[in-house]
Amino acid sequence: MLPEAFKEAANHLLSSAAITVSLVIAFFFLCLWQYRKVTKPVVALPLSLGLIVLFCLSISDPNFFIIISKSDNVPIVLMLVLVGGCTWWGLRQAALNDERLEKGLPPMEADNREDDKVYVWPDLVYAEFIALIICSIVLIVWSILLAAPLEQPANPARTPNPSKAPWYFLGLQEMLVYFDPWIAGVVLPTLIIIGLGAIPYIDKNPKGNGYYTFKERPFAVTIYMFGFLVLWVFLVYMGTFMRGPNWNFFGPYEYWDIHKLEPLTSVNLSEYFYMRLLGRAMPANFLVREAPGLLVLAVYFGLLPLVLAKTCFRKFYPSMGFLRYMVMINLFLGVVGMVAKMYLRWIFNLKYIVAFPEFFFNI
Repeated sequence: MLPEAFKEAANHLLSSAAITVSLVIAFFFLCLWQYRKVTKPVVALPLSLGLIVLFCLSISDPNFFIIISKSDNVPIVLMLVLVGGCTWWGLRQAALNDERLEKGLPPMEADNREDDKVYVWPDLVYAEFIALIICSIVLIVWSILLAAPLEQPANPARTPNPSKAPWYFLGLQEMLVYFDPWIAGVVLPTLIIIGLGAIPYIDKNPKGNGYYTFKERPFAVTIYMFGFLVLWVFLVYMGTFMRGPNWNFFGPYEYWDIHKLEPLTSVNLSEYFYMRLLGRAMPANFLVREAPGLLVLAVYFGLLPLVLAKTCFRKFYPSMGFLRYMVMINLFLGVVGMVAKMYLRWIFNLKYIVAFPEFFFNI
């Protein structure tokens, strides 16, 4: 069993969304920075075994076990394992290929000769048939051991607390905390999907086509993995295992107390500027009232791309051209702005940067 001091420390640390997300982002970039060392079996295997041992010991905690053993949460636990394993495999293949390319050798995928082929029948069909049988057995055993998470018919007088969307929508539900519904439900998912799909067209570097690599496509790989792992998979994890009653954050070993209340007074940027900074009443004119937020957005999406073109992305800009660069940088700033907005809510209780309730337009 885990010591109580360890569980209390974990609850105190990880019940803060800002700290948890910061640790995840730091670990993400550390793994990419040291991907050759981290993916070596001598490092990855002890790390994986340590996580498995920690998970097994955590099951002894009743609060932890209740959350991870829910029928609709078990697939998410398996998803996290599969995503982590596939991510390790891809980075490991990239590390091996990058080492080969530095030595002047072709990537491992090039060793497959064109005449090294197999027939659809019987080779592929046999493999697919065996996979079908195995998956059918797993699903049958799963349906016997785990009860379907069916509840009573909907009753407006007795709603669940918390009321959560299906697991594949928990990322969207998490974003609804920080953004207006039209942004969280339409704009941001569209930007993420289009942005991830547009990476090969924005970064037209021909290297890395047909083989694993990270060194030759660091920007494209990093952006794609960040968008998928952090902005999607981890948001699903947050909505599943960290959001409890009243949509509060809870630690991994913390009891989901329905009476837990966290005082939160979210204010807009205009209120911070006029009422707290200047100590005066809010202007009646909505354009004057939201001028600070509009100025922030103008600098962020108008001036910052030009500054980045001369500094951080000075190598990209000449090869990409103005149009492709502006598409890329605005998608990039949109992703960064989404994460920054979440931090502003956690740290400063900032609700909206620009708030036009008169037109139902809030950012």
